[in-house]
Amino acid sequence: MSTLKKINIYRRKITKTITSNIGKSTSSESKIKFIEKDNVNRILICRPNHRLGNMLLITPIVQEAINKFPNAKIDLFVKGNIASIVFENYKEVDKVIALPKQHFKNLGTYLMYWLHLKMEKYDLVINCVEYSSSGKLSTRFSRAKHKFYGTNFVEDSHVINIDEKNHIAKKTVYGLRTFLSKHGVTIENDNIPNLDLKLTANELKEGKEIVNKLTKNNKETITIFTYATGEKCYSKEWWNTFYELLKLNFPDYNIIEILPAEKVSNINYQAPSFYSKDLRQIGSIIANSKIFIGADSGMMHLASASQTKTIGLFCVTKVETYKPYGNGSLAIDTNKYELNNCIDIIRKSVLN
Repeated sequence: MSTLKKINIYRRKITKTITSNIGKSTSSESKIKFIEKDNVNRILICRPNHRLGNMLLITPIVQEAINKFPNAKIDLFVKGNIASIVFENYKEVDKVIALPKQHFKNLGTYLMYWLHLKMEKYDLVINCVEYSSSGKLSTRFSRAKHKFYGTNFVEDSHVINIDEKNHIAKKTVYGLRTFLSKHGVTIENDNIPNLDLKLTANELKEGKEIVNKLTKNNKETITIFTYATGEKCYSKEWWNTFYELLKLNFPDYNIIEILPAEKVSNINYQAPSFYSKDLRQIGSIIANSKIFIGADSGMMHLASASQTKTIGLFCVTKVETYKPYGNGSLAIDTNKYELNNCIDIIRKSVLN
């Protein structure tokens, strides 16, 4: 393990200890005045993380903030360059304050962006994930009239589906609704916004053209992603068996494999494949398919954000926390089902 990685581990432990009580006190919240909805003009949303999936998972809370405060401009406090790509077509997003991904190598820039929080003044700050030390710290460090740390109790009266209130994207929205209702903002319990990349008509058209070139026919298409990080990644043997069953059960469909940044295939390139470093272009390909099938990963969330029915395969992470939703999407816990059963579930989903 490198010295920088060791230092980073200790930094996380120290930061977690320091921030453990931030946002827990309710006494300070009781002193906060009611929020005047029409006077909320600037909002800061904090999710200092660089991963694709985590950036896509905050699109619902950004949409919620837009819906509740349509006159407000929104700044994002994140890490890395992915947020700028994800929120490219969100006209309400004013600035993306992006910490460098490798902060020890860019310490000056890293500290400058933290100091930037003190230079700006906001009407409302939202921390997206309650256990994020950097999220809580940035919320605390910012200058704002009202601050939501993500730790507020989610009232059942604001939850449409009680079984889904622990989903990482939905929980923040439900929590914010509870927070706002306690501060005088009338809340309508609408459906939670879906993940949304906001692909343009031109992007969708380009995706369709690429799919047509790969398939050379008019059949519907299934896109698959055979990669994932760490233990979430299924073996080549698993994927090869799955792919054979998929071909057998869906003979009237094209199958296209989306390749990861590593440009590897766990089915040995048996299917037509697509590789790109352009996330929005990848999203446009998936958007032009009937369904997407892949393990829990950033690509799975990209498929959801592309408004495509998404089948998420789970074997390690918590299904209720990260499962895809919207557009008829569903999750399959492969620890509970044999491969043939998984195919049956997918077949029923396709026919619906």
